[in-house]
Amino acid sequence: MTGNLHAQQEKASILLIYTGGTIGMMENPETGVLEPFDFQHLKDNMPELKKLGYSVSTYQFNPLMDSSEMGPECWKQLVEIIANNYHQYDGFVILHGTDTMSFTASALSFMLENLSKPVILTGSQLPIGMSRTDGKENLITAIEIAAAKENGMPVTPEVCIFFENDLLRGNRTRKINADNFNAFRSYNYPPLAHAGIYIKYDVAQVYHPVSRKPLKPHYLLDRNIAILKLFPGISPQVVESILNIPGLKGVVMETFGSGNAPKNGWFHTMLKDAVDRGIVIVNVTQCVGGNVEMYRYETGHKLLDIGVISGYDSTTESAVTKLMFLFGHGMTSKEVKELMGCSLIGEVTIPDKYN
Repeated sequence: MTGNLHAQQEKASILLIYTGGTIGMMENPETGVLEPFDFQHLKDNMPELKKLGYSVSTYQFNPLMDSSEMGPECWKQLVEIIANNYHQYDGFVILHGTDTMSFTASALSFMLENLSKPVILTGSQLPIGMSRTDGKENLITAIEIAAAKENGMPVTPEVCIFFENDLLRGNRTRKINADNFNAFRSYNYPPLAHAGIYIKYDVAQVYHPVSRKPLKPHYLLDRNIAILKLFPGISPQVVESILNIPGLKGVVMETFGSGNAPKNGWFHTMLKDAVDRGIVIVNVTQCVGGNVEMYRYETGHKLLDIGVISGYDSTTESAVTKLMFLFGHGMTSKEVKELMGCSLIGEVTIPDKYN
């Protein structure tokens, strides 16, 4: 049901975690370059925080991180902060740089097992001290969403990204624009909420756990993952160099259209050799939207025969972090393949014929 929820938020407590990113940056007067500043700068430029009526506590990364530096160690730190403060707060808002926000949101969705409270990532395209900043609206709305409850229960108990006007499932998002305020899109899954005059939630699309269990934080990730992006004229040397990386366990292969790849003999031979060595190769599309349908064309059939598995409508960001998560927990290639074909936390849509 879609509707305007006037949630029971008056006494909501929110933990605001500031990792860094454009939202809290200031311009260096000597170089003109944007540089991270401390959280006090953010609060000085956001008197609205005091007017929200919620109890908002803050936690700041030290040192602050540009989003291009975010990765597994920072994801673990975020999980630890949330886990250690889980029972003290109704929701969590993470201020994060936009460049890798989709990777972080995807990773957290797997690492925070049994999550039953909102974890909302947001940021901005312009620093919050600028007059035209998008940061204030993004932050205020993200806090309101993190605080929103209906009948005493959180409205959006999952990892999400809020940006400009839309609340998106975190592991379904991609950054699609470096210049405009509508920087993120979820092409294969509808928005969970739209913020206009009111915040309108599409409750039917929100992920709700089947049973309420205690939060189970995970910290194990395996970085032996690679992305192989196909392009016309790709050489054997490029493919071979990626598939023979020492210690490699998983590859996200970005193919054309609905999962198509060249029919070159050398290409198939290299893929089969990698699969036979236990490397899990996941086929995702380079297109921003749509599905991999490996039964649709002959080229997809050949990849299936080799042992490449379908990523269905998964984003690259989600597929990469899911492989890191599964291999990080010591799973075999066979076990990883099986779980890559399942939706663990709403990250992928499995067609009925595969269920």
